[in-house]
Amino acid sequence: MRGIILPAGEPGEVYVDGDRITFTPVAGAETVADGGYLLPGLVDAHCHPGTSGIGEPLDERLLRTHGEQLRAAGVAAVRVPGSAGRLPSWFGADPGLPRVWEAGLAVAAEGGFFPGWGRQLPQERIPAAAVEESQASGGWCKLIVDWLTGDDGYAPTMSPEVVAAATRAVRQAGGRVAAHTQHAGGGTAAVLAGVDSVEHGMHLPEHLLATMAAQGTALVPTATAFAQLAPLMADPQVPAGTRTWFGEGWRRHPGLARAAYEAGVTVLAGTDLPPGHLTDEIRWLAEAGLPGDVAVGAASWTARAWLGLPGIEEGAPADILAFATDPRRRLDVLDRPSRVIVRGRLVR
Repeated sequence: MRGIILPAGEPGEVYVDGDRITFTPVAGAETVADGGYLLPGLVDAHCHPGTSGIGEPLDERLLRTHGEQLRAAGVAAVRVPGSAGRLPSWFGADPGLPRVWEAGLAVAAEGGFFPGWGRQLPQERIPAAAVEESQASGGWCKLIVDWLTGDDGYAPTMSPEVVAAATRAVRQAGGRVAAHTQHAGGGTAAVLAGVDSVEHGMHLPEHLLATMAAQGTALVPTATAFAQLAPLMADPQVPAGTRTWFGEGWRRHPGLARAAYEAGVTVLAGTDLPPGHLTDEIRWLAEAGLPGDVAVGAASWTARAWLGLPGIEEGAPADILAFATDPRRRLDVLDRPSRVIVRGRLVR
């Protein structure tokens, strides 16, 4: 593949040998892209493949279908921060599907998550369960630190002390913590606990962004999922308190993402549920005020580096998208790559 290699913007000639990238010529290589721009494979930093809707069980056939759809779109890696059920071992191991970073089952307080989802436990059992999930998943766990309670919107469901204890315990075990939060109090507890990522972040106080930047806590806004919910949440039949909570949070969400970027926070692109609209999330980030290259990086080289996955480098995993024009300046072309290589396989 020949082209301008992103994000550096330097022209180069890239070879794919098995599932690895090399800049050393490979005898007999077939040229599949000659000119244009070469983008490291995409990453959906927050999605839940394998389930048809909120609260639904994990469906292995749908899981494979979602994986195939993601791969076809150039999504080479996904982070699943809490799944509807235990992910089967083949998901992530199958070379025909994206690479997977998972967080096991979400850990929540009793009554603090969708019925039947995650591990809903008394407060005193949460830190140990968080460690168990991080070890079972290969490193990540997810804490549901606040949840919809009654008709008045969200409220913290874990005490700040429990969030801090769980985060500390997971870190001591060598793991990382993702925190679901859509409430100012829950977001404050998560950031002050030093979690690795804030998922959604609706109502997150902006004065915490400097702390997030300093300690390396990423923000994953998952805005396109909220965009789909907005018309439903505006229905007069939704309790007034819940409508107010959602409406105020949704209106300030673009400003939060922009302020996070300006404060130096790593902002990542994630689609939540259903998966499959990552390029829309990239464009939303740009519309919120992030520069085009930062918005694209949030789903490509920045997200890959954050997960420990190299971009287009010698010896890196072979995940590459080719475009005729610069996708940083023409975000609409993200839906139309001329070539897609995922895990060394030419998908398109």
